[in-house]
Amino acid sequence: MQIFYTVRPGDTLYQIAKRWELPVESLIAANNLSSPNLIHVGQQLSIPPGIDVIRVKTGDTVYQISQTFGVPASVIIQSNQLQHPYLIQVGQLLKVPPGVPHYVVQPGDTLFQIASRFNVMTGGNNNFELIMKVNNLSSTVITPGMNLIIPYAPPGDRGLLAYTSNRSGSYDIWIYNPSNGVNQQITNGLGESYSTPFWSPDSTKIAFVGKNGILNILNLVDSSIAQIDQFEDGLGVFLDWSPKSQEIVYTKPNGLVIYNVITHRARILNAPGATDAQWFPNGTELLFQAEDPKGVSQLYRIKTNGTGKVQITRNTGGRLNNVRLSPDGAYAVYTTPGASISIIYSVNIATGNVLEVKGGPLAKNYFPTWSPDSSSFAFSATAFEDIGYFSLIKTAGRQGMNEVTRAISDCFATPVTWTPDGRKIAYLSGCKQQGSSSEIWLIDLTHPVPIRLVDGGAITALQWSPLPITSLKKTYSNSRYKVRFQYPSHWQRVNDERYEGEDGFFQIGAIASDQPINVVCKNEAFHQLNPYGTQPRIEHTRFGNQPACLIFPSQDQPVEMRNQAALIVLYPSSVVIEGTEYQYFILWADQNHIIEISHSLTFQ
Repeated sequence: MQIFYTVRPGDTLYQIAKRWELPVESLIAANNLSSPNLIHVGQQLSIPPGIDVIRVKTGDTVYQISQTFGVPASVIIQSNQLQHPYLIQVGQLLKVPPGVPHYVVQPGDTLFQIASRFNVMTGGNNNFELIMKVNNLSSTVITPGMNLIIPYAPPGDRGLLAYTSNRSGSYDIWIYNPSNGVNQQITNGLGESYSTPFWSPDSTKIAFVGKNGILNILNLVDSSIAQIDQFEDGLGVFLDWSPKSQEIVYTKPNGLVIYNVITHRARILNAPGATDAQWFPNGTELLFQAEDPKGVSQLYRIKTNGTGKVQITRNTGGRLNNVRLSPDGAYAVYTTPGASISIIYSVNIATGNVLEVKGGPLAKNYFPTWSPDSSSFAFSATAFEDIGYFSLIKTAGRQGMNEVTRAISDCFATPVTWTPDGRKIAYLSGCKQQGSSSEIWLIDLTHPVPIRLVDGGAITALQWSPLPITSLKKTYSNSRYKVRFQYPSHWQRVNDERYEGEDGFFQIGAIASDQPINVVCKNEAFHQLNPYGTQPRIEHTRFGNQPACLIFPSQDQPVEMRNQAALIVLYPSSVVIEGTEYQYFILWADQNHIIEISHSLTFQ
């Protein structure tokens, strides 16, 4: 839910943002303010997550703090579970939320306006229905003074987000679909807290090190899992896929292991003590970290046949950690020397020139991750350790310039990952009292409103799919109706002919008719019960060499039909089911999935 602050006399956006250490641009975007300098007393502002903790000083009282921050004392009392007479101690960490978890409806408000103002949008479309759902509203009618919970809506981006979580009781790999907000568990009892999902470039496979240190390759097309190797300690193992998604490289004490997931053959390149092995985009060279003859950590490149080893850096300091090669192979970033002090550097692969990234105020910078176009990288910078650790989600240019704070996490540090289009960054938060993270958030660099995607369970790692795939698929096959097609894998079987999920459904059938397809389609579309509304739209088309039509509902379609659309196709050869000959196949599905499912349809 979003948190709302009520503007007081004398407030400015800059002052409000500063109280919770927010980027003012984020505050502007969270409220879609067209004139940022014009806010008025009594106006309710949605406040993005920021630094909501203070350390109590001599003379502080709950009332004084509430006046300073402009929030009701009751909010502070409730957030800290204070008991009457609400005494606080010098040095105590006190949570000071920026407001209340609801919006108070104002005269003239509509659900549509509220959703637009506070970014309750999915795929660029207003999602006021979600506000209705979370508030249990039976209609769009709202009245002044009503308290509304304003949720975060699924953003509607393309691509899938893989993450590691114990939300089912044990650590496993999960998938979040931003188009509908559905979370799907894709492994069962195979993960560990240290498991990190690594997508293949074609987004069909995920590699991860799981229980007992076993390296697993999960094929998302057929849900098969291959166990290909084992590590004594799975913590911190880095895996990287070849550009063609056929091989994976990783390091073991005796060198670089290149494993072919098609032939299931492995070869080892001699590089004792190497780490962070990864492919150059040409697919014939690898980058890795290892010690030079003097025992100093350096970056090297080597051909995949084991020849042509070249030292890139001339490091004289500490170990190079978290080495990450840019997608275009031109730059690499790394952190050094360790965990307590961690500085990010960018190195030009061709020249070996190294540039320091300014980073956060405590010299604790972690998880540098390149944007898909190699123009910049994101990272996590620890800050504000005197009031409990928080981290700044920052971006910088490929040479460490133009550093910008994008969002704030309440974790000491968090991995980050870019959406396939490079516009957004996902990160972890929800580390209450320095515990494990329990939330995934997303920030749009062009409209910097933090949106919570996932909430619940401990979450330890995340990575967005490289390609903008829309869902995991399973193959449906029915020998009776002689068809095969793909459907979203999280949908559940209702019966042999129908599958359903929260975001849609499909059902199949057949039509016995000697009429031409235009008549068959019209009869279905304008059935006397109006299953598609009173003014459905018919589009005539072809699937393969077969005449077909698509039927789309009108706006007055009954709600219980769940946005049903239909595809009718003339069978290549009529089928006989229980003694009756059928000339047409019909697929019913929700309008959002009918085209996608239809494109995978084949006749057996």
